[in-house]
Amino acid sequence: MNILPLADPRWSAFVQAHPAATAFHHPDWARLVADCYGFRGFALTTTDPSGQIRTGVPMVEVRHFGGRPRWVALPFTDYLPPLVSDQDEESELAGGVREAAQQAGVRRVEVRGTLTGMSATGLPAFRHVLALDADAEVLYGRFHRSQVQRNIRRAEREGLSVRVGEQPEDLLETFYDMHLHTRRRHGVPIQPRRFFRLIWERALSKGLGSVLIVEAGDRPIAAGVFLSWNQTAIYKFGASDWDARSMKPNHMMMWHAVRTACEQGYRWLDFGRTDAGNEGLRSFKSSWGAREEPLVYGAIGAPSERAEASAGTASRVLGAIIRRGPLMICRATGELLYRYTA
Repeated sequence: MNILPLADPRWSAFVQAHPAATAFHHPDWARLVADCYGFRGFALTTTDPSGQIRTGVPMVEVRHFGGRPRWVALPFTDYLPPLVSDQDEESELAGGVREAAQQAGVRRVEVRGTLTGMSATGLPAFRHVLALDADAEVLYGRFHRSQVQRNIRRAEREGLSVRVGEQPEDLLETFYDMHLHTRRRHGVPIQPRRFFRLIWERALSKGLGSVLIVEAGDRPIAAGVFLSWNQTAIYKFGASDWDARSMKPNHMMMWHAVRTACEQGYRWLDFGRTDAGNEGLRSFKSSWGAREEPLVYGAIGAPSERAEASAGTASRVLGAIIRRGPLMICRATGELLYRYTA
């Protein structure tokens, strides 16, 4: 087992060449997560006799309040299966991860995917993946008639337009402001502003995705952040003006994203994580013809120190405070606490 810096050209070359790699595997994504929250980032790899990397997974080391570290692949990332080609390679990587963690005194390893011998962990969730076509109109014919096709036509009648953000302000101001209001409405802290600054600098400005902004005239009413690389486009963040929801801006944005991904030759559009119980969001994603599958995460080592029951109670209390308080509470709690949810 090898522990490589994320900037090691051997790791970059391996990820670039692997057909299953997504933007979440890209070294720039792991580096921006590590740098934003002050974690140590690296890649765990195995090699063949010639020294060529055969398998690998990006990791960060999470350490809070001086306790024993955890390795996580990767925090704030919806789906990140280790890069392997077959069951034998997966078993080899799993054994190497266990050995490396033991030698490093790591109490727990978590993977946003599955790995041989790991126990399922985390709350139930789903992912939705749409298989794309060279002709987007073929996909349009498969969309749910009343839930998608009709709403796209409604957005078109409203005269909505979609533009691709070209300046940092499109993400750090236009999107961030809507995202802040959306997160407060849902009663959850917003990610630190520096996280989005790094997304612009390390991902979007380098062609690893885009921010889409839906406008009614010159007024932004919805926006989304998409990561796109190596066959897969990923819907990462979305935000909208609640008062403009009847104009169906989110349907306009997703239809634009689908068409663009088809035109650019992507094979898959990943709609991202949906927690169990959020039936409205599950229905929205499924209505586009996306395949739903359980989203399973794996872990080895000591049990998580986070008690889910007490954490759920704390989340409900914090959610009520955020929804009823000024925007600054939503922002401040994210700045202070987000790092500790990794």
